[in-house]
Amino acid sequence: MLPDLARVLGQETYNFSVHMLRTTRRELLCGLIGLAGAACRRSMPPVAVGVASARQRVLGELIAQTLERRLGAPVNRNLDLGGSLLAHDALVNGRVDLYPEGAGWALLVILQRPPDPRPEVVLERVRLEYRQRFRLEWMDPLGFSDGFVMVVSRAQARSLGLRNLTDAARLEEGWRLASTADFFSRDDGMAALTKGYSLRLRTGPLTVQPEGLFEALRQARATMIACRASDPELLSDEFVALEDDRHAFPPDPVAIVVRAEALTVRRGLREALTWLSGRLPLATVRELYRQVRQGRPAEVVASEFLRTQG
Repeated sequence: MLPDLARVLGQETYNFSVHMLRTTRRELLCGLIGLAGAACRRSMPPVAVGVASARQRVLGELIAQTLERRLGAPVNRNLDLGGSLLAHDALVNGRVDLYPEGAGWALLVILQRPPDPRPEVVLERVRLEYRQRFRLEWMDPLGFSDGFVMVVSRAQARSLGLRNLTDAARLEEGWRLASTADFFSRDDGMAALTKGYSLRLRTGPLTVQPEGLFEALRQARATMIACRASDPELLSDEFVALEDDRHAFPPDPVAIVVRAEALTVRRGLREALTWLSGRLPLATVRELYRQVRQGRPAEVVASEFLRTQG
């Protein structure tokens, strides 16, 4: 029979030996679990993150870095898919797993449904039909709407007493309107403005590149422009967005659209994406876009913002 170790070694030495044995076994087990977790992360297929255009690349970086930090997943970035239609096609056909999109645009253009002034109704309709038709899921909105807005100089708004687009439509001398080709071609752009307001135009509309919109207003080549609600120039007191008091432009809450299959095969993906919901109010997005417009790398701007969020 083996001798009683506690008697031979002494009780204190015996207790210490048992403690060390248990500790070593626990550390070994934790190490094996850690190695297994690392192996799982290495074998996890990358999540393909896209954005519709280069204008949104900081949004793409925010999503990609959130997944890298919170999910520990490798991420492939495609930060300019060539427009919303091409982005939707890439998502449906599995070339990307997710990208941010406006629900108002999806309702009008992809689903060919009439607009609705209630953002919550727009989102629910889009959610239901995207799930049924495309097996795509809409996360909760990021916190801002990015539809079109009509902008004039603040000085002009004050001199003419303009508060909304109904006021602007009363101007008999008319407007010199400038915007992008995108605005003039979209159902939720010029077509919506024309349907909602009898806005007089002094000359034919002027088509300019997005980066030249506000300069056209400054140089008086235009007296009104149509731009995106998130355009960073709207941080300045120099400009004012007129209220769309007749709700001609549909609400366009921006949310991440993701393939249902990706949510199924990548554990934790839904929770990681949900973490971003509501964290991007319009003023924040304008500021992020402003920094990128001024030449700061989108990945740096996104990283700094995420550090402030914990």
